[in-house]
Amino acid sequence: MADHPIMECIERAAPLIESGATIHQKFTCLACGSRQTMAEANKFFTRGKCEECGHITNIEAQGCNYLVMWGKKTRPEDESPKH
Repeated sequence: MADHPIMECIERAAPLIESGATIHQKFTCLACGSRQTMAEANKFFTRGKCEECGHITNIEAQGCNYLVMWGKKTRPEDESPKH
């Protein structure tokens, strides 16, 4: 999974969050290459600490991506019409 500029990720994730999705930011550790996922949902960070080697990666410079999770009945297409 490729990393993208953080502002691009924030802009693309915002409408998903507003629609009820849960987002977890992901980044690649600059030191060891391990793929990391932030524990705090629906928030983007400019720096991230690698759980493998402890290195602090500058996500603003490195870029990131995100994981999208939809819970049951949280996707807009799963909403049943209300009568």
